[in-house]
Amino acid sequence: MRLVTYRDSEGVHLGALREGEVVSLAGVAPDMLSLIDAGSTGLDAARAAAERGAGVPLSAVTLLAPIPRPRQNVICLGMNYVAHTIESYRARGREPKLPEYPVFFTKAAHTVCGPDDDIPLDPKVTTELDYEVELAFVIGKAGINIPRAEAMEYVFGYTIVNDISARDLQSRHQQFFKGKSLYRACPMGPCIVTADDIPDPAGLGIRLRLNGETRQDSHTGDLIFDIPAIIEHLSLGMPLEPGMVVATGTPAGVGLGRTPPEYMRPGDVMEAEIDSIGVLRNRIVGVA
Repeated sequence: MRLVTYRDSEGVHLGALREGEVVSLAGVAPDMLSLIDAGSTGLDAARAAAERGAGVPLSAVTLLAPIPRPRQNVICLGMNYVAHTIESYRARGREPKLPEYPVFFTKAAHTVCGPDDDIPLDPKVTTELDYEVELAFVIGKAGINIPRAEAMEYVFGYTIVNDISARDLQSRHQQFFKGKSLYRACPMGPCIVTADDIPDPAGLGIRLRLNGETRQDSHTGDLIFDIPAIIEHLSLGMPLEPGMVVATGTPAGVGLGRTPPEYMRPGDVMEAEIDSIGVLRNRIVGVA
């Protein structure tokens, strides 16, 4: 099932995509987080409603981020593809070294925005804005100290995140958070595909096009730490909660890794795409 949050003339609603249409799930849950909280009972009700409900053309509504405002910061992984790890170290003049453990950081909840939302670029804030397409998963139930063999039972579904990064702020502040948490620096969507519809999340092509040119092109099977490993490490002594969004890292091809580095400018259009999920499209707009 492909779940969305959308806006029409009457407000913001939970819905399901069905062959070019969106079916309201307002009778099942008021929003995505409430549906996740309802567990398997809620999903069963959503599937029934999606099958029998009347749809409206997708073109008649505006898709928002599937979870427009997460309850907490978005959890992210750095350097979780081999080639990206190498390009990141080399771009900073350092000897590449693969991480022994997952590198976790967060993006502030206010960074989340939706498909087709414009991403502001203020030259007074940053001149090194970069793109990063990532597979993200959403936690479906609470847990702590989750063993790897049970980890996938905790996944509600999958979506796309573009981990937009201000590289100069990362260097200036010597950590990830500030440079990753600018306004609208986390486009998400266009939908959440429930876990039952993606039985093998390690089998997905992942790519990003900038102005139609393919910049990133990889496969989720190339993750250094796969989703079960991520959940095991993240949940060690730390509770995971329903609705938590975890972005799994980006492959090689970011602007930082080009020679010389190439960062985004006003007018640039990013298309982040993952097989079985869709395309997340956003445009960079200048701020005076």
